[in-house]
Amino acid sequence: MPKKPINRLKVVLVEQGKTSKWLAQTLNKNETTVSRWCTNEVQPSLDTLLQIAALLEVDIKELLNSSK
Repeated sequence: MPKKPINRLKVVLVEQGKTSKWLAQTLNKNETTVSRWCTNEVQPSLDTLLQIAALLEVDIKELLNSSK
């Protein structure tokens, strides 16, 4: 059974015309780490998701796929 993507980070970045490189630099994180978040290989912590939501000026719920 394929894993369902948990976050929508890549989609939201594209919608806003921003890149994962921009996000990595802004958060002072490694580009590889952010890339892995965008591909749903690993997930950012809730604190980091809150930071990302603030940077992108979106509700944190917009960064997550529904569990239903």
